[in-house]
Amino acid sequence: MKKVLAIMFALTLLVSLLAGCGSTATDSQDAAAESTPAADAAAEDTSSEEKPEGWWKEELTTVSDGVLTVATSPDFAPYEFYAIDEEGNAQLAGFDMALAQYIADYMGLTLEVVPMDFDGVLAEVTAGNVDLGMAGLSPDPNRMDAMDFSDIYYQGGQSLVTVQANKDKWASLEELNDPSVTIGAQLGSIQYDLAMENTPDADVVQLAKVTDVVSELLGGKLDAGFIETVVAESYAKNYPDLCIAFDVPYEVEGSSIGVVKGNEALMAGVNEAIAAALADGSLDTFITEANELASGNIYEGLMEG
Repeated sequence: MKKVLAIMFALTLLVSLLAGCGSTATDSQDAAAESTPAADAAAEDTSSEEKPEGWWKEELTTVSDGVLTVATSPDFAPYEFYAIDEEGNAQLAGFDMALAQYIADYMGLTLEVVPMDFDGVLAEVTAGNVDLGMAGLSPDPNRMDAMDFSDIYYQGGQSLVTVQANKDKWASLEELNDPSVTIGAQLGSIQYDLAMENTPDADVVQLAKVTDVVSELLGGKLDAGFIETVVAESYAKNYPDLCIAFDVPYEVEGSSIGVVKGNEALMAGVNEAIAAALADGSLDTFITEANELASGNIYEGLMEG
């Protein structure tokens, strides 16, 4: 009798264990079935391959078909300016302009450059009326809601510029933060932001063009001005009375191209072209030639007529 009871107990226990295992397997399968779509989607997101080089060619769109429209502010030598030849003819020049032509050729497009004031460049790119803005732009986070930015193509710096007579007037940048000091910067520029950051208590004056800042400095109407270093050096070559008094701290020391917001194919093409210009040495040549031209007879600003 005990033997029979023992057998019955063992059978009962075995059935319970089998039932329990069956229930666990079913629950796991159901849970797996429920989670499969999300898991597959996550797997696709994490395992998606980068698009191949040149993918943008099939998807490229521009403001005008077959044309790369670039807005620039030609008062920023050696980035962009007018070089005057021996006959007095003005030709838009600068390494931004040479790079713009390189990018257009690389993408198989015709280049159209539209000169305007700097704040107009920002506005036109933001509005989508042009494809690119090339005016020594820094990829400022405050501008990223308005436009996208290419890879950095030129590493630069920022400077405080004054005239030789004032070179030793201040021992540090901090000493210019005084209401009695008048400081100039270009309207809408990073340099204006730097002026407000470093010398908020000074009399900060916004001017439409960098040439206006230089003119006011030379005329004694400004005590100092914030100008990008390579541009300041270019002006100092042509106007020996100008000098760089201090380097200005700036985290984003580099220039990139403003690209109309959301045009991924255009951005990809621009970045490929920049990489190619850096790799084959073209950009170095553009910079050297622009610096040579900027040391000669030039005009900076919008041409009349």
